[in-house]
Amino acid sequence: MTVPPLFTASGWIEVIVGPMFSGKSEELIRRVRRALIAGQRVQVFKPKLDDRYHKTDVVSHDGKRFEAVPVEGSEGLYAALDRPFPHLVAVDEGQFFDDGLVALAERLADAGVRVIVAGLDMDFRGEPFGPIPALLARAEFVEKLTAVCVRCGAPATRTQRLIEGEPASYHDPVVLVGAAETYEPRCRRCHVVKTER
Repeated sequence: MTVPPLFTASGWIEVIVGPMFSGKSEELIRRVRRALIAGQRVQVFKPKLDDRYHKTDVVSHDGKRFEAVPVEGSEGLYAALDRPFPHLVAVDEGQFFDDGLVALAERLADAGVRVIVAGLDMDFRGEPFGPIPALLARAEFVEKLTAVCVRCGAPATRTQRLIEGEPASYHDPVVLVGAAETYEPRCRRCHVVKTER
């Protein structure tokens, strides 16, 4: 993995992806804290709809947290940005943003801002999720994390949605905010998607 420098005059995009419980938010928080140690101005954002652990803070599943600004979509994020722009803009749960996040990340990077986006690259069906695939294509740095499959212990790259203990149907709504009560990490072999309604 190529490690991005802490600060240069030019901007870039970093994307951290993986299934639920792989440590994406924890890694985002770690990078933000290092930027603060380096004396950089930082802003952290999250989608308003993600209030699982806290209404405003980004919180990892293991309890690490960092203050964030909850926003509605890419326009809300842009409106909440400090002027002049901070050195680093971090976005958690990027899959819940609209496609405008891609253009905004590009604009910020072109303006010299380091942009970090963490999110699910695939939804519970195993399909590309929200603006993340387009961000992956444009990012200078990408890190794909894995979790541990709860069924067999293999590296988990997918997120299994469960409804009353059974795999969700492919036709269920894509967005359902939840945590361990609704989702678990699975490997390719153990991931199941029911195609019937």
